[in-house]
Amino acid sequence: MTTAAASALERLVDRHPSITGAEIASELVPPPQFAHASFESYRPDHDFPSQQAALDRLNAFAGAWRAAQRPGGFFSRKRPARIELPGVYLDGGFGVGKTHLLASLWHVAHGPKYFGTFIEYTALVGALGYAQAVELLRGARLICIDEFELDDPGDTMLMTRFLGELMAGGTRVAATSNTPPNALGEGRFAAADFLREIHALSSNFETLRIDGLDYRRRDTEGHSESLADDAAVEHAAATLAARGHRVSLDGFDELLSHLSTVHPSKYIKLIDGLEFIALTGVRELDDQNAALRLVAFIDRVYDAEVPILASGVPLDEVFGGDMLSGGYRKKYLRSMSRMIALTTGELPPHD
Repeated sequence: MTTAAASALERLVDRHPSITGAEIASELVPPPQFAHASFESYRPDHDFPSQQAALDRLNAFAGAWRAAQRPGGFFSRKRPARIELPGVYLDGGFGVGKTHLLASLWHVAHGPKYFGTFIEYTALVGALGYAQAVELLRGARLICIDEFELDDPGDTMLMTRFLGELMAGGTRVAATSNTPPNALGEGRFAAADFLREIHALSSNFETLRIDGLDYRRRDTEGHSESLADDAAVEHAAATLAARGHRVSLDGFDELLSHLSTVHPSKYIKLIDGLEFIALTGVRELDDQNAALRLVAFIDRVYDAEVPILASGVPLDEVFGGDMLSGGYRKKYLRSMSRMIALTTGELPPHD
């Protein structure tokens, strides 16, 4: 690697981002691939009538916001259908369009409104503290939670209390739960689990079941791509940088160590502006805390659609020991799927 090429490369471990509550809130929007999602662009599979039924019901759920856009607003003669419950839960398998529908609902809602994954909301509370986080989102017309996670009782109780305070002030909530693509049918429909875990709020949610096949028909037996060795990663990174791309190059262990010093709410700022991430020396993990930090980091990288070049153990094989049979199994399986996409160029297409 030439001196010029090396100087063009950036290092994640040299970045020490800061982020304010307002900046965190500003990031609570649908990811790029759903920036233009709409009810009109959702294509229900006619072999599964529940998809059209869910689309129709969410259109009704959004009726009040549409009414406000019409002349006469809420006082127009054509009143929207009454919404019996302030919450709606989209219950379905992977690839049936739950996130598309969730983002579509967000787009038609009047602000203030927020869209994020379960991890992003818990990171918000962790960064600001419970009271300040509630105050920041108080008054929201709609909060969308994609991939509501049920594997950590503490986080689930925190979010139940958090949403309870916001819903008491008139906020509507729409949620999906995390169903990984390669979980071999495990947890395909999670409504019973969801309602049991949020028992204090369960009576506020209407469940919309969405059957169907994965519209991507993605091969869930794939694996992350790994370059031959560290030198190959360094050469590829330098070549991309020489072509004008913004590329970071870090050792895997160094990155994991750095992630432990950065709050997960700041991971989005950690990768800001990057077009490629290069990692050398990837290895199997035996520390669950490090593994969970990696999961949160990969979520942000996936949402930002930044490809990864890596050497060593394929990234989808880093969760060692009993991790895949433990309580965070679903979280790890989802991350493995995302790491496969990030290293093979199979990132989700834009709408």
